[in-house]
Amino acid sequence: MGNIYKSLVVTFVIFVLAASPAIVSAQDAPRMPEGFNIRRGVNISHWLSQPGGRRSVAQVDYFTEKDVALLAEKGFDHIRIPVEEAELWDYKEEKYKDAFVLLHKAIGWCKQYKLRAIVDLHILRSHHFNAKSRALWEQSAAQERFLQCWRELSGELKKYPSDLVAYELLNEPVADSAAQWNELAAKGIALIRELEPKRVVIIGSNRYQSYSTFPQLKVPAGDKKIILSFHYYNPFYFTHYKASWTAHKDYSGPVHYPGATITTKEIAQQPATIRNLLAGSSEEYDDDVIEQQMMTAVKVAQKLKLPLYCGEWGCLNTVYRKDRLHWYKDVKKALEKNHIAWTIWDYKGDFGIIDPNGDPDDKLIKLLTRD
Repeated sequence: MGNIYKSLVVTFVIFVLAASPAIVSAQDAPRMPEGFNIRRGVNISHWLSQPGGRRSVAQVDYFTEKDVALLAEKGFDHIRIPVEEAELWDYKEEKYKDAFVLLHKAIGWCKQYKLRAIVDLHILRSHHFNAKSRALWEQSAAQERFLQCWRELSGELKKYPSDLVAYELLNEPVADSAAQWNELAAKGIALIRELEPKRVVIIGSNRYQSYSTFPQLKVPAGDKKIILSFHYYNPFYFTHYKASWTAHKDYSGPVHYPGATITTKEIAQQPATIRNLLAGSSEEYDDDVIEQQMMTAVKVAQKLKLPLYCGEWGCLNTVYRKDRLHWYKDVKKALEKNHIAWTIWDYKGDFGIIDPNGDPDDKLIKLLTRD
């Protein structure tokens, strides 16, 4: 009976381990390349991308040395700086010198306060992740312009060491097929390798850098100066509650986490015009579901032996605060359990760690930065 009992126990343990998400040990997780060691960061949104009419003078005051000092003091170790073509270059493709001055200042502040910086090409005139038409995938001239943007960004930034600044090739590519993005990404990486062989390049998969499309992502074999990146905003009806740019913006009923974001009873109480926009909103979410979804990206990174990074995750402040903090806690737990570096979205926006009054949300910041 003893041997039979032991056999049953071993079988049970093997079953549990097989059914559980693969846990990446600190020893197994690939190291960040070129000393670009990052763990917890913040997106500096609505500054050099999507500024909301703040060009020039207003941008100078929006993000300053004091902000970098605050982030360092609070325990963050890097920032992601989204930049937009229309904010760095005019329609004649001439540089806005004042915008590049701000970019250089931000990197200088990072060096001063021992933070690292990711320069993220967030939006092109030919490609906006929320646009209906994206010329980048249809016009060779648009693709050449994308490459030219990186030639000029490299010309400006190549003086910075590879352990201070990394490049993110393109934020949330939305091509008709993964092959289109993989082909353009290969050209972009080849260009940067020609100009800067040691520069760390961050790249995500097609269709908004979703974890679900990670198996379709292709990167150059043997390039160990690459970091793979995904974004995480699930459940979307929760994290983007009342977001003005979404189809479900007019839904004003309650949302919840954990559990069903919107219960079937709550959906049934809505008029048909709203109900039709809430497909999938009754799906159940908790910490286990979140981790299981992320494992799709984790397994790809393990296979490629490349470090994994979550470049964006966050929840709008329109959500009930207790549930919002619960979601942040669970997503952070899944990321850090699997040794995934991350950058919260965002700093001063509607997802921000700075509240609408301009004060740090210390409870949220403490949740994010404590071990």
